[in-house]
Amino acid sequence: MRRAATILCLLAALAAQAAAPALAQQRSGRPAASASKDAKDAPKETNAPADTPAPYDRDLMRMSEIIGALAFLRGLCSAPDAADWPARMKALIDSEGVTPARRDRLAGAYNRGYRGYALTYRVCTPAAHEAAARYVAEGDRLSHALAGRFGG
Repeated sequence: MRRAATILCLLAALAAQAAAPALAQQRSGRPAASASKDAKDAPKETNAPADTPAPYDRDLMRMSEIIGALAFLRGLCSAPDAADWPARMKALIDSEGVTPARRDRLAGAYNRGYRGYALTYRVCTPAAHEAAARYVAEGDRLSHALAGRFGG
């Protein structure tokens, strides 16, 4: 119930804001081979939460991607709310990232959204404003749909 309330607050903030890097989950920096070796050697925890997808995961991943895109675009265009997005993404990861794999998926979705525009835009243009406005509209629709279906 706490997680649902946190999600609804974050989604309401997205819908209420005009539009827009959330702090992406930092990787451990270890090579993949070392990480997989450690995973094999570590004892399995029976108390660890299962990494089963929630029914709203697809929408939540899309919301993370939208936050990433808006974070870049709003920062590029020096919007007043550009600095708010890192805290929002961190709160989303903190509330929904119950397992390392889930945190990685959320951060990956954010990074896809952010990098998609970082590769193309160097200065704020009318097209960047339009893209941000469209993401705000999509985020608003998505947040209302999530709140209506899973808001409890």
